[in-house]
Amino acid sequence: MSMPPGPPPPPPGQPPYGQQPYGQPAYGQPAYGQPYFPPPPPQPYAEMRPAGPPPPPKKSKLWLILGLVALTVVVIAIAVVLFVVLVVREGTVTATQVKLGDCLSEIPDGSEVRTLKTVDCAEPHAGEVFAVLQMPDGDFPGQDAMVEYANRCAPELASYSPSAVTDDTVRLFVLFPTDETWSDGDRAVTCVATLNPPRAGSLKG
Repeated sequence: MSMPPGPPPPPPGQPPYGQQPYGQPAYGQPAYGQPYFPPPPPQPYAEMRPAGPPPPPKKSKLWLILGLVALTVVVIAIAVVLFVVLVVREGTVTATQVKLGDCLSEIPDGSEVRTLKTVDCAEPHAGEVFAVLQMPDGDFPGQDAMVEYANRCAPELASYSPSAVTDDTVRLFVLFPTDETWSDGDRAVTCVATLNPPRAGSLKG
């Protein structure tokens, strides 16, 4: 009978199997009497970060957008105000600022007139100021005194434009102080010749 083959020889420099020194582990075995601890699992690679200070945080674009919107609103508001002042209210004056010889683009309605729009008398107009009478200082005289001064406008028109007295298209319109404007120093009774239809050129002559 042939003998079964024996174990393979140990690696070079190692004693034969079963002859390891006491306390030394056999190949692939822990040392005698010592517990076996498996090696720790591999750690993930650390995140690579560039050297130097961290980048500054990104600024939100919300404030930039809100600022642009606010600026646009302000610009539009300024443009509207300029349009009203330069175009819509061009030639508009308060009722106490009109003077002799001014021509009015239209005759206002209502019992209280605060503003009037003046135009060049060479353009078609609906009224012309032919006299401005000044009432004496003192307390507000009341309605009767206003009517008495308004009656003085007719003779003034005859002096300003004799032909207008017999012109059926010419009527009288009188502006006089109110209690409120009297307190502000208004004493003017303004006599206006109205023209229907409107015409170009002054009545004076």
